[in-house]
Order: sequence, then C-alpha cells, then structure tokens
Amino acid sequence: MQPEFWHKKWESNQIGFHLPEVNPYLQRHWPQLALQAQARVLVPLCGKSLDLAWLAGRGHQVLGIELSERAIEDFFGEHQIAPQISEKGAFKVYRGDGIELWCGDFFALTAGDVADCAALYDRAALIALPPAMRERYATHLQQILPQAVQGLLITLDYDQAQMSGPPFAVGDDEVQRLLGHAWQVQMLEEQDVLGESWKFLQAGVTRLGERVYRITGR
Repeated sequence: MQPEFWHKKWESNQIGFHLPEVNPYLQRHWPQLALQAQARVLVPLCGKSLDLAWLAGRGHQVLGIELSERAIEDFFGEHQIAPQISEKGAFKVYRGDGIELWCGDFFALTAGDVADCAALYDRAALIALPPAMRERYATHLQQILPQAVQGLLITLDYDQAQMSGPPFAVGDDEVQRLLGHAWQVQMLEEQDVLGESWKFLQAGVTRLGERVYRITGR
C-alpha cells in the first residue's frame, strides 16, 4: 500500500477510520498498565485521533507518527494548539502541549527516536496494513522499541473474502505470530461489533470481532 493511497484519503476527507470520540477500550484498559504519568507513548499511524489528546491529558508525552501532513494540521487546528514546527531526520515535527506528531514514513523511525518510549498504543496501524506490510511493521516495531515497552493493541477480525481492506482482518493467530515471540500478548477483551459498523454490514460481512490486547515486554 503506497503513501499516495492515504494522502488521497485525507485530501478527499474519506476518513471513516477516524473516530469522533476517545476510544472506549483505551479509557477502560489503559489504567491497567500503571505507567508513570510522564511516560512517553508511541502511537503509530495516529491520524488526528482524539486518543492523542486523551493520553496527553493523563500527563503522558505523546509521540504520534503520521504520513499525512493534512491530518496533523487538522489535529492541532481542531484542538486550538499552535504547534512549533521543526525538522528531525526524515520527519517534519509538530510539537505542542505535550504532543509531538512526526510527519513522515513510520519505517524511517529509528531506535534512537523511540529509545525513551515506555509504551505503545496501536488502534489503527496494524489493521491499516496489508499482510506483507504487517510483517514489516511488526518486525520494525520489535527492532526499534525498548524491550520493556508495554501497551495496547486493538484489532478487527472478519472474513477478508467478504470485504477488502483497509481496515484489514487480523486474527488472533496472526497477532500471536507477529508479536508473541518478542512480547507477552494477552487478549483483554473481545466484542462482536458488526451491529455498530454500517460499512461492514453494507459490504455483506457476517461477523466482525474487535479485540484488545495488552502487550508487555518479556
């Protein structure tokens, strides 16, 4: 999946993946991680998620990575934050109110960039990627993140033959295979959310499972 795909989505405002509220799984399960208030949290493929502001509101230092500059500008504009803008390696960095949003390719992120990250929050990254890119994404995460990192991962699971992604179906077996050898991966919650998902119903999807995982360094 090429960057142009996501740029077109944002430019045409085709952002059905953007939630107009803070994710309820995040609010319910994040406190279980018992992180220090100032802990730095990596949020890959963050878009303009309201979850970023929620995490910052808990005192965390938020590091969001996003390909679309439009999404980043929208986030700061909608939150009435005037960001400081700078360059860091391959990224254009927007910074304000405890939130750093780095505009650029996630795969350009280095271990040095995230060396002080204590946590990971992935609601929309893994499921945004087709199979080959999911492999690359999981490998890159494990290469750059500190071994002791912990966090939350949210996935969707459905019959991929019934609808093409994104968001893509990522089953429990794949989650364990991609991440389980580096981290402890514990499923915290699973819900059938088909009734809340008109896009999937309209496409003829017959089952839509949403899962929340806790990731803990071994």
